[in-house]
Amino acid sequence: MQGEMEDKCGIIGFHSEDQSKDVASLVYYSLYALQHRGQESAGIATFNTDTGLSFHCGMGLVTDVFSNEKIQSLPGHNAVGHVRYSTTGQSKIENSQPFVIDFGDGFIAMAHNGDIVNSGELKEELINEGFYFRSDSDSEVICYMLKKEHYDNDKDVLAAIEAVCDKLVGSYALTILVDGDLYGVRDPMGIKPLAVAKRDDEFILASETVAFDVINAEYVRDIVPGEVVYFKDNEIKSHMLESAGECKLSHCMFEYVYFARPDSTIDGINVYETRMNIGRQLHELYPIDADVVIPVPDSSIPAAIGYSRASGIPYGEGLIKNRYVGRTFIMPTQEERELAVRLKLNPIKKVLKGKKIILIDDSIVRGTTSKQLLDLVKEAEPAEIHFLVGCPPVISPCYYGVAMATKKELIAANYSTEEIREQLGVDSLGYITLPALVKAIGMPEENLCLGCVNEKYPTEIPEGLEAETYYKP
Repeated sequence: MQGEMEDKCGIIGFHSEDQSKDVASLVYYSLYALQHRGQESAGIATFNTDTGLSFHCGMGLVTDVFSNEKIQSLPGHNAVGHVRYSTTGQSKIENSQPFVIDFGDGFIAMAHNGDIVNSGELKEELINEGFYFRSDSDSEVICYMLKKEHYDNDKDVLAAIEAVCDKLVGSYALTILVDGDLYGVRDPMGIKPLAVAKRDDEFILASETVAFDVINAEYVRDIVPGEVVYFKDNEIKSHMLESAGECKLSHCMFEYVYFARPDSTIDGINVYETRMNIGRQLHELYPIDADVVIPVPDSSIPAAIGYSRASGIPYGEGLIKNRYVGRTFIMPTQEERELAVRLKLNPIKKVLKGKKIILIDDSIVRGTTSKQLLDLVKEAEPAEIHFLVGCPPVISPCYYGVAMATKKELIAANYSTEEIREQLGVDSLGYITLPALVKAIGMPEENLCLGCVNEKYPTEIPEGLEAETYYKP
């Protein structure tokens, strides 16, 4: 359900061997295409042989952070960029990325998507060694570890990355500038996406293929789980981590259900087609007699179309989304909180009144947003509401970069489907089953991370990392 969970970030990397080029504007447009992955902060770091490292970040949307003047102040042919939503670490400027450490002998600029579940332990070790942290983000931990291995321990970059990754437990996709050279890293489980494209003499790394489309770059391939890529002589160079192939593949299923833009392709699977399949699977599970199929816009539109085509029931837009509403601030009164929902969605009463409707949403997490949404729909006086959900019941928190909720806040962890149906006040409630979701995605179940719906996590969760204290809104 939109508004109840967020992904951590979107990352970009640019490499060109033409030192006369300035790629900051291309990074800007690519980040704009990834804005759905994070709206708290944005940042770009660039490198030019003559002027060295340039860097700017700020709180807010990409368009808020970067003016044309700011873009012009970032010369360079190599770059990394980032849009952020916090999971580990609070929403503040110190946690914005890329993280940059600039010192006498060199610099590192790094953008990170994911979450390191043992970051607390690693950070304590670094503090004991004299490192000072300006943020409370796990991404800074990775940056200092790399600095320690490469500069302090005098390892080459690939050996330093290998040493760092050997200690990390969790999810990470990284784009890194080390003294101006670009590297991309994907964790051995492949939890977070990362792909590479080519545009003229430029190579681009990005969390989603939509970042390539907007700048007319040609997708080349996905970065393999456990792979480090870098660029030399106009070619992609590859180094596999020693742990590659030893870990269970665990691609995040929520990329396909909710997070990724529908026009993205991740690990060879088209997101739009997957969501269409989810709708078809929902029809197989719940062949309901109704007048119209309505999506909760925008992420549920393909699933609703899939259900409509499979059932023959007309598809209708019964809820109109105001796409000019940004993130709403915390509103102190119940009346204002209800107003926030009305700002984002407005029902078309003529489409809904007196009709038996099938309302399709991508997920239910806490249930509070779903309740507010359904209360809004009921005002249009439909005859029946059948609420179908394109994700199995979320019963456990995510520890790998999805800001979801604590277990005590997860409605499906505390109530049965029938109890939730009663709380929501709908005629029927149906979740997609796990086998049906796996079939819709088209990837073997053993290659997906499903911890939030089956509590089978791909890594050990360190002791003391309690769900109640882990989530930091």
